[in-house]
Amino acid sequence: MRGEPLDAERIVSAAEEVLRRHGPEKSTVLDVARLLGVSHGSVYRHFPSKAALREAVIRRWLDGVREDFAAAVQDSALAPPDRLRGLLTTMFAMKWAKAREDPELFATFRVLAAEHSTVSSGHVAFLLAQIGVIVVDGIAGGDFAAGEPDVIARAILNATSRFHDPTHAEEWQSPEIEAESADVISLILDGIRVR
Repeated sequence: MRGEPLDAERIVSAAEEVLRRHGPEKSTVLDVARLLGVSHGSVYRHFPSKAALREAVIRRWLDGVREDFAAAVQDSALAPPDRLRGLLTTMFAMKWAKAREDPELFATFRVLAAEHSTVSSGHVAFLLAQIGVIVVDGIAGGDFAAGEPDVIARAILNATSRFHDPTHAEEWQSPEIEAESADVISLILDGIRVR
């Protein structure tokens, strides 16, 4: 990796690789520096601490999924119930895929997300805002019953936690998980629709 200019993005990529190889308990800034072929001081010039570097790793991962979530919300060709179904389905599928395709790194992200609650809290706030946009549109368009959009959005996120909260990752291996999540989404949509 020597020869390329050292920037924060390269360091975060190297930290991700080190975390994948060694896990969060055994990974060090020195390991990241070795992988990059630089001194650990060079890494510290970009990240003041190991915690800051680990936070950057989890932030990058969570920020990476935002575009797909936002696309599901902004698809104005779909009615709000379909947009909500699409957002939730996308959210679940992305988390499940990460857990299945790269279980070592996903396990690391679970640990890092718990350590960096401000990053995780920001991600939850983003998800609530995305759900809230659809709820507001659904209420305004007469698809969803009147109510407090923020309260409804939080209830939806909480009701679906089994399908997106990393603490439930072991359950995502079940062959019934997709059908079960579809049932919960249908129940939610039926519960908030106009009667």
